[in-house]
Amino acid sequence: MKKLLIIREAATEDVEEIFRLLELYSPQGIVLPRSREDITFFISNFTVAICDGKLCGCVAVRDFGNDLLEVRSLVVSPEYQGSGIGRAMIASIIEKLKVSRKDWRLFALTLQVDFFCKIGFREVPKSLFPEKIWSDCSRCEKRHCCDETAMLMEAEDI
Repeated sequence: MKKLLIIREAATEDVEEIFRLLELYSPQGIVLPRSREDITFFISNFTVAICDGKLCGCVAVRDFGNDLLEVRSLVVSPEYQGSGIGRAMIASIIEKLKVSRKDWRLFALTLQVDFFCKIGFREVPKSLFPEKIWSDCSRCEKRHCCDETAMLMEAEDI
């Protein structure tokens, strides 16, 4: 039986479920930990996936300015992994960017290179994103031995 999937902007009522989802993955270093307060403050950056009435995925987009945006905090509940929810959330973000901006560069630092390649991102050097390095990477425990790959999609790639 096909499940009903809704992709929508996050609301304040989603904070606890977003926090719970991120807490499943942050101890493993898959995503950076985020506090409830941080999620609440940046709730407008989040998109969520609702599957049969249950929040089953989330993703945030950080705007660094100069048409540079980052995919952050992309997670899907373990029971829904591999069902296209992550792809649907990224597609929703890209559709919004296509409508709201002429030019944009959307990047991710990720362990899931194949996932991003399959949806049209390409591998690039991390040095293309000094804004990210200054703001987050400098405080990360893996800063001297980063195992993530930088992936990029630009408006002109679509």
